[in-house]
Amino acid sequence: MFRTVYKIRKMDCPSEEHVIRMKLDGLRYIQNLEFNFELRELTVYHEGKPDEITSSLNDLEFGSQFLSSAETTQSVDRPDERAERVLLWQVLIINLFFFCLEIIAGIFGNSLGLIADSLDMLADAFVYGLALFAVGGALLLKKRVARVSGYFQLFLALIGLSEVIRRFAGFEQLPVFSVMIIVSLLALAGNAVSLYLLQKSKSREAHLQASMIFTSNDVIVNLGVILAGVMVYITNSRYPDLIVGVVVFIIVAKGAFKILKLSK
Repeated sequence: MFRTVYKIRKMDCPSEEHVIRMKLDGLRYIQNLEFNFELRELTVYHEGKPDEITSSLNDLEFGSQFLSSAETTQSVDRPDERAERVLLWQVLIINLFFFCLEIIAGIFGNSLGLIADSLDMLADAFVYGLALFAVGGALLLKKRVARVSGYFQLFLALIGLSEVIRRFAGFEQLPVFSVMIIVSLLALAGNAVSLYLLQKSKSREAHLQASMIFTSNDVIVNLGVILAGVMVYITNSRYPDLIVGVVVFIIVAKGAFKILKLSK
């Protein structure tokens, strides 16, 4: 058996881990995958040469770089499939709950930033849902589900961007800054809980390192919406909300392309 290590430069949150797991799911000679978010490294235990693994990782365009490969006699523990399913259901429910909360608050609070963040939550929910679906099941069916999910997410992102353009050109009411800040703080707490559960499941230290929390894309998005809410209050302008909305809708669109790559 071989132990091959890759640097994954764009891997900064658990949703990317599950995208990688699903991409490599069809390679039956892989024995186990280990992820290190602090170092942004992936360790693959496998039989045979790593060429196909390297090619699959490159397809994702996560900035993967081959570091080393060597034979090993280290024993590999198979992941607990039942525990993995329970964990995925937990983070899926958290993300779906905050998707509903943020999109409702965004509509009534007239905030595109919150609506965009809700779609970012939905994007993560898609990934965790696909990961749940990937535990067993036919590879072809997984790819079809990934394709539908990716196009649906891209469709929502494009609708959001068109709404941003419409609001830039029109005269909309100011977003309710207090709703933006309070709901984004709740979403921030939800993302922190998800990160805690996912990190704890890897049998590492139960506490999260601050560097991991604050470099997660999901948390950066939450902080961006909070900052936009503060700027709406200070400037009495809708533009901070629209600007953060543009940024997050683009992130959601990029996430859709990540999911679509799983369907190839």
